Amino acid sequence: MMARSIEYGTLMHRAMRGLIQTVLADVAENGLPGAHHFFITFDTTYPGVELADWLRDRYPTEMTVVVQHWFENLTVTDDHFTITLNFGDQPEPMVIPFDALRTFVDPSVEFGLRFETQETDDDEDEEDIEVEDDSPRPEAQVVSLDQFRKS
Repeated sequence: MMARSIEYGTLMHRAMRGLIQTVLADVAENGLPGAHHFFITFDTTYPGVELADWLRDRYPTEMTVVVQHWFENLTVTDDHFTITLNFGDQPEPMVIPFDALRTFVDPSVEFGLRFETQETDDDEDEEDIEVEDDSPRPEAQVVSLDQFRKS
């Protein structure tokens, strides 16, 4: 019989995802407050990611979008968000599942989250959560989550 253990990595992942979901839902309803803006990096190969072919060609594995001056049609669901962003005066709608996210940073308040997925050959699942704070650099503090996929 396996000993029950608290899956901190999984819980942290869920909490971080919920935080981003809450923030984006608020922005969808009320707009961006003050100087707040987001740099969101995601895996363009993740199932459910939808973006224009020319964007997928330009960003075959990973893409960072900026949610700041102009965006529209931001909608948030339990597992993804949709947003239309401007690329050289060309509005492009995209669908981004929360599970595709790699980083979420709001430089205006030096806040950031990083999701990292790594494969391992070990039979054991290992999960590391790091809080990075390399003070006094004026960059975002980043919480890093290494999530090892179950085999």
